[in-house]
Amino acid sequence: MKIALATDHRGFKLKNMLGEYLQKKGYEIIDFGTHTPESCDYTDYVYPACKAVQARRADRAVILCYTGIGSCIAANKVKGIRAALAYSQKSAVFSRRHNNSNVLVLPSHFFTQESLRRVVIRWIRAEFEGGRHLRRVKKIRAIEEKENG
Repeated sequence: MKIALATDHRGFKLKNMLGEYLQKKGYEIIDFGTHTPESCDYTDYVYPACKAVQARRADRAVILCYTGIGSCIAANKVKGIRAALAYSQKSAVFSRRHNNSNVLVLPSHFFTQESLRRVVIRWIRAEFEGGRHLRRVKKIRAIEEKENG
C-alpha cells in the first residue's frame, strides 16, 4: 500500500518519524513535504498529496498540521477525497469503517509520537464496512458530482 504524507512546518518532525515507521511496517511512502521546519503554507503540500490519492498514485494520505482544520478543509476540496479530521484513535478508525475516508488529517499539537503511530496504523488497517454506510458514501459522492460536475 502506498501512503502519501504531507505536513506544514508544525508537523515536520512527526511526519518524518511517521514516514520511517510506516516504511519499517512495509508501506511505501510518498513524501510531499514540507522538507524543512521553516514556516510554510499547508495547502502547498496537502493539495499534491490529495491529487496523488485522486489519481491513484497513492492509496491513502496522512496529513499533519497544528490543528488539522485548514488542512482538512483544503483536502476535501479535491474531488474524490474523503478527508477526516481525527483527534482520537476511535474517530480515525470510524472514519474508515463508516465513511471510507481516504485521507486522515491529524493535529500535530494533540499527538505524541507513540499515539500518532497507533492511530495511523489502526486507520490504515481498518476496513470500510459497506452496508448502510455505502449508501451514505454514495450520497456524499452524488453531492460532490452535483456541485462540481
